Amino acid sequence: MSRKDIERAAARSPGTDRVGRVGLVGAGVVVAVEALWLMLGLPDGALVSDLGALTVAGWAAIACAAASRRHPTVRRFWLLLAATMAMSLAGRALWTSQRLLGESLPHTLPIGLIFAASLVTGTAALFCSVTAPRTRVGRARTLLDGVIVGLALIPIGWLLIFRNVSLADLDEPLRTAGLLYPMFDLVQLTILIAVVGPSRPVWRPLALLGASLTVRAVADTVYVSWVAAGTYQPGTPIDVLWPLSYLLIVAATRMPPPRDHGTDEEAGEAPLPPWWRVVLPYLPVGGAIVATMLARDASGHTPLPIFLAVMALLATLALRQGLAANENLRLVMQLRKLAYVDQLTGLPNRLAFTRRLRGALRGTNRVAVLLLDLDGFKQVNDRFGHTTGDTLLSGLSRRMRRAVGDDGLIARIGGDEFAVLVTDGRPLAPERLAERLLRALQPSPGEELVGVHPSASIGIAEYGPQHISHTDLLRDADIAMYAAKAAGKSAYRRCTQGLRESAVSRAELIADLRRAVDEEQLHLEFQPLVDLATGAVRSAEALVRWRHPRLGVLSPARFLPLAEETGLILPIDRWVIHEACRAAATWQETVPSATVAVNIAASHLRRPDLIATVTEATAGAGLAPRALTLELTESALIEGSEAVLDRLGQLRELGIRIAIDDFGTGYSSLSYLHRIPATELKIDRSFVARIPEDTRAYATVEMVTRLAGAFDLGVVAEGVETERQHEAVAAIGCAQGQGYRYGRPAGLAELRTVLVNCDPPGVSGVAESGLTLT
Repeated sequence: MSRKDIERAAARSPGTDRVGRVGLVGAGVVVAVEALWLMLGLPDGALVSDLGALTVAGWAAIACAAASRRHPTVRRFWLLLAATMAMSLAGRALWTSQRLLGESLPHTLPIGLIFAASLVTGTAALFCSVTAPRTRVGRARTLLDGVIVGLALIPIGWLLIFRNVSLADLDEPLRTAGLLYPMFDLVQLTILIAVVGPSRPVWRPLALLGASLTVRAVADTVYVSWVAAGTYQPGTPIDVLWPLSYLLIVAATRMPPPRDHGTDEEAGEAPLPPWWRVVLPYLPVGGAIVATMLARDASGHTPLPIFLAVMALLATLALRQGLAANENLRLVMQLRKLAYVDQLTGLPNRLAFTRRLRGALRGTNRVAVLLLDLDGFKQVNDRFGHTTGDTLLSGLSRRMRRAVGDDGLIARIGGDEFAVLVTDGRPLAPERLAERLLRALQPSPGEELVGVHPSASIGIAEYGPQHISHTDLLRDADIAMYAAKAAGKSAYRRCTQGLRESAVSRAELIADLRRAVDEEQLHLEFQPLVDLATGAVRSAEALVRWRHPRLGVLSPARFLPLAEETGLILPIDRWVIHEACRAAATWQETVPSATVAVNIAASHLRRPDLIATVTEATAGAGLAPRALTLELTESALIEGSEAVLDRLGQLRELGIRIAIDDFGTGYSSLSYLHRIPATELKIDRSFVARIPEDTRAYATVEMVTRLAGAFDLGVVAEGVETERQHEAVAAIGCAQGQGYRYGRPAGLAELRTVLVNCDPPGVSGVAESGLTLT
C-alpha cells in the first residue's frame, strides 16, 4: 500500500475522525468557558487561565502527533509541532506550579529554556512544511530574514513600550529575556510568510498556524507592555489569547494533507516571489533606524539594549547580504551557462561560437569553419517524436564531440545544425576533420534496426580576403553545406568562387522574382490540346513565362523551383489562374466550347483558400467553372491529406475539371484513382517519346488508356513531337494530344487564331499554323 493510500485510509477512519472532532470541540469549549470566566471577573481567574492553557496545549500536542500518523508525507512537520506544543505544556505547567508556590511572575531559568526550545522546534517545523526552501542557503536566508525583522523591532518596541522604564527595572537577566517573546513571535511569523509558496494556494494548516502566531504575538506584546509598566495581573482577559493560539493549531490538524507536492513541482522552474516578500525583512530596518535616533537620552547616549540590538542587526544584515552576494554569483554563473551553452547537448551555442569565431578572426592565424546539417532529421521527429529526436541528437553530439576532440571547437548553432571552428593552431586539415565527422555519424546497429540513418552534409569555408566579417565566413560555409546536400548528402564540400557566385545569383534571382508579379514581368503562353479524332483545338494549357529585365525570357524550370522553395509560388499561381480564366473568356467569344488548363503547385493544393481563389477567378472573368481544368502532379495528390481530398471534391461539385499531370512517373497507385475526383489523365512525355521504338512503352500507354476508360477518365498524350508518335497515340485511342507536333506554346492572339481556323477534318492544319513558328 502506498503512502497516499495510507493517508486516505487514516483520513477515512471513523474512530480517528470522531475523536478528532470531539477533541476540537472540547478544546473550543474550554477556551470559550475561560474567556467567559475571565471577562466576568469570577474568582480564581489565574488558576482557570492556567488550567485552560494547560488543557488546550496538551490536546494540541496529542492532535499534532495524531496528524503525523495520518499524513506521512508531512510527518516531520506535525511531529515538530507536537514537540513544540508538548514543551509549551511543560513550560506552562512549571510556570503554574511555581506561581502557586508563591512567585507572582516566575521568570526562572528552566522555564526560559523550555520556551526557548519550543521556539527552536516551532521554527524547525516551519522549515519542514511543503513550501519551505529545500536548500541550506534558502533556509539560512529565510531564517536570517526572520531574525532581521525581530532585531529591528527591538528599538521600535523600546521606543513604544520601554522608553520610560529605567534600566534598573531590567536588572534581572531572565526577566529581561522574557520581554523578548514578541520578537521571537514575529521572527517565526516572518519565516512563515517567507516559506508560503507563491506558486499555489496557501496550505490551510499554514494559514491557521499564521493566525496562531499572530494571536500569540499580540498576547506576548500586551503581556510585555503590562509587565514593563508593572500592571500585569494573572487571570485577566488577555490570558485567553494563549489557549486560543493553541486552539488554532488543533484546528490546523483537522485540515487535509497538501496536494501535488513533491518532485513534480520541484522539477519545474521556481516562480519569482512577489516584490513585497523580497522587501519584507528590510521594511522594519528603516523604523529601527528612526527608533534608535529617537531613543537617545538627553546626553546623547543610546540605551545598552538598543545598542546591542543594533549591533546584532548589523551583523545579521551583513551575513544576509553575504548570502545574497553568494547567491547572485551563483545566478550569474547559471545565466552565463544558459547564455553560452546549449541545454540539450551541453555544447557551446551559437552565441558562444560567434564570440570565439570573432576572437579568432582578430588574430593572425588561419581560420576555417565547418557547418554541419543533419540530413533528414525532421523525419526522425515526425516518425518517433521529439523526445526520441532529442535523445538521438544528444547521442550524435557526443559522437561529434569525440570526433573533433582537441582539433577544433564544436557548437550547436541551430535545431540540427552544428559548426566547428578550426584555427591554425590545429594541424588537422578541415577536409580530414569533415571525413572524421562523417565516419562518426555512421549509423550504429541499433539505429539501423529502427530505420534511423543519421548522416550529415558539411560545408567548409576558410577565411580569406573576400570576407569582411565572420558573417561572410558563415555564409560561405552555408553555401558549401547546401552544395553538399545537392551532391547527394552525407558529403562535404569546400566553398569555391563558383559556388559563391552561383549562390549570389540565386539570391538575386529570388529577390527579382519577388518583384516580378507586382511589376507585371510575368506573362502566359498557351499550348493547344488537340482532339485526335477530329483535329479540333478546343483547349490549351497555360504556361507561365518570366520576362526578366536583364536575363530575358526565362522558362518555368528556371524560376518555379525557386518560387516553390520561397513560397512565391502562391501569388504566382493566383495570377496564372486569373489570367488564364480571362484568356479563356475571350476565346469563348468565338469558340463557346473553349477551355483552359492550369498547373497548380502542391503547396497551393494544401491551402484552404484554393476554392475561393478559383471561384473568384472564374466569376470575375465570367467563365463557367467547367471550362477550367486544374492540373495536379501525382506526388502532390498522394501526399495530400483528407482535407485535400475534400477540397478536390468541392471543386468537382462546382464543375471544375481535375487532371492528373505526368501520369506514370509518380506512384501510379490504383487505390488513389478511386479516391481522387479526377476527370482525365495526362500520360507523361517520357512514355510517348519511346512509343515507336519500345514495345513496353507502347503497352504502357495502351494500358493507361484502357485504365482511364474503365474509370471514365479522359486521356491526354503529352510530348507528341513526331508523326509516328501521333499515329501511335491515335491508334491506341488517346482522346487528346499535346506537344510540338500540334503547336508550340504561344501568345494569346496566336492561340485565338488557331482556335478559330483549326482544321476539323484532320490535324495537319494545326501543325502548319503560326503556332509552330513561335
